Amino acid sequence: MSDGTVVDGGAPTPIDAARVRELVRALSERNAQLEHALESRIVIEQAKGILSERYGMPIDRAFEVLRRAARNHRVRIHALAAEVVERRETPPPIEEALR
Repeated sequence: MSDGTVVDGGAPTPIDAARVRELVRALSERNAQLEHALESRIVIEQAKGILSERYGMPIDRAFEVLRRAARNHRVRIHALAAEVVERRETPPPIEEALR
């Protein structure tokens, strides 16, 4: 066939190999993006749980506080959530958002 497809079990043509390489590259990139998003989400969920427990507030309120503090201090929510998870004391932006 003229479009580069494999016919009757023959070896892949250079066009097929290029398509496969591009597909593998695109899928690998997408997989890395999804892994990063999942890891980020896990940290945010952990921070929400910590804040909820620490301050006796519902989970959705803990997320609002986290989001507001990140926005007000122009930091990424993931970075602030990581601080909450890693430190025993509440980061100042969170304390400020609770006032």
